[in-house]
Amino acid sequence: MYAEENHTPSTAPRAPRQSLALAAMLFAVAMTFIDQTIVSIAAPDIVRELGLSTSGMQWVVNAYLLSLAAFFALGGRLADLLGPRRVVVVGTLVFVVSSVLCGCVPKGDFAQTWLIIFRATQGLGAALLFPAALAVVVAVFPVERRGRALALFFGLSGALTAIGPLLGGWLTSWTWRAIFWVNVPVAVVALVLTVLAHIPDRRRDESLDVVGAVLIAVGMGVSVLGFQQAAYWGWGSVATWACIVGGLVVLVLFCRYERDRRHPLVNLAVFRDKAFTVDSLVLFFAMLAFVPVFFFASVYAQVSLSASPNQAALYLLYFFVGFAIASQWGGRMLDRQGARPALKIGTIVGAVGFYLWAGKLTDLSMHDQWPYVALAGAGIGFILAPASTDAVNRSIGASYGEVTGITQTVRNYAASVGLAVFGTVLTHRMTDKVVSTLTSHGLSSARAHDVADDIAQAVTGNADASRPTGTGAAASTMREVMSDVRMDFAEANQYVFYGMAIALAVGFLCALRHPGGRGGAAEGSEGKAEGPGGGTEREKPPAAG
Repeated sequence: MYAEENHTPSTAPRAPRQSLALAAMLFAVAMTFIDQTIVSIAAPDIVRELGLSTSGMQWVVNAYLLSLAAFFALGGRLADLLGPRRVVVVGTLVFVVSSVLCGCVPKGDFAQTWLIIFRATQGLGAALLFPAALAVVVAVFPVERRGRALALFFGLSGALTAIGPLLGGWLTSWTWRAIFWVNVPVAVVALVLTVLAHIPDRRRDESLDVVGAVLIAVGMGVSVLGFQQAAYWGWGSVATWACIVGGLVVLVLFCRYERDRRHPLVNLAVFRDKAFTVDSLVLFFAMLAFVPVFFFASVYAQVSLSASPNQAALYLLYFFVGFAIASQWGGRMLDRQGARPALKIGTIVGAVGFYLWAGKLTDLSMHDQWPYVALAGAGIGFILAPASTDAVNRSIGASYGEVTGITQTVRNYAASVGLAVFGTVLTHRMTDKVVSTLTSHGLSSARAHDVADDIAQAVTGNADASRPTGTGAAASTMREVMSDVRMDFAEANQYVFYGMAIALAVGFLCALRHPGGRGGAAEGSEGKAEGPGGGTEREKPPAAG
């Protein structure tokens, strides 16, 4: 079933250096996490220099996320078939070469197409890289140390997302192209550490399910496209629902197809494990809030609090202080008691934190909000590492690279849904409130709706605190009501953050269904998992030094 590399006694592989291996994987995935937020900060400069349309810039952002969602499952499977170390190296090279090419985009008519293409290949590199990196961490750490190692991996890699806005603001002051080139030294460090860590590779001697890979890529890509474009096409658009429903139909076909494969792309039998299914559900509802909160909190800080991009990044650091502390605490709880207590605590703390944070948004004060921001971050921190680690432990022996691909696909799919749904809520509530404000200052209802639509699209798509110019009635009225509009935006955001609290509350109901325990690996059943045909496969992780 598995293919090992052949070595003579004199060239036998040395034991992996665990600390170096963990550091190498953190540097590798750092690029992918920072890239999720850094591009948004530089978007105005990119649009100005290259002359991109607003929708074109949105596609530059979406191309990365679409590719990431579409190829995560394939990345996890390739890590099993080719060996996680090889896939980490390939993914890193694809990502960094694509980054360099994004930074070298030429000016002219081809600029937009160039950026979209290489942002998509960046997403492919990230989809290959992350599942393989996590599989490396699982492989080199013994079961008794794996919980803390993965907690550190998830905690630090998640916290790296906060660096994006800070780094982006600083680099953009030099040139926006540097936000892509900064990945080069990070990739070099990751590759050097990977070589020095002596990471072992274990490969499955199986075939790749090409049809399954195409089906899940199309299903995930098309449905995520529908969610992403809903804010622009509208939820009543035929195109929106054609993408969402069509993509889900393809995913259903994918599941039916996979059940009959001898070597499926995704071993759906893992969902027979109740704990794995609950872990996936809790991750889904947590990710409805986790990734969207970066966008909504950052834009809120810049619009309602009149913060600069760097100040907005500092605002998000309150969230990551709570997140980082709770991630380590949650990892220890996982090692001692299993995932269930951490998931229950995390979902409750997160729901309360987002609820209290929402209530304070209209105070328009960072000082008054920071305890609740940190509390919301702590809730997410308790959840992500234990749920992800427990899911991996439940699958050890079947395929930890493959199952990492499943959990990361769930996470990215949930993030796309959260951005679409909450973005629509924000736009609609913002429009209604601004219309009310403008009509109370004398604008006609029709004119107020036109102006409100423009404002809602502007502030929800790209924060801009500049004062309106012009001499018309609408411009004059807007200059008079700017402070009211900032409050309108804060009130509209309350609905978004209350929605995040509800998502975490639903996650708590799911967590109550977790059977408890510390997973098959931690309970002495390491290496066991049901195969696609209902049998049992065995895999022991490579010995850790």
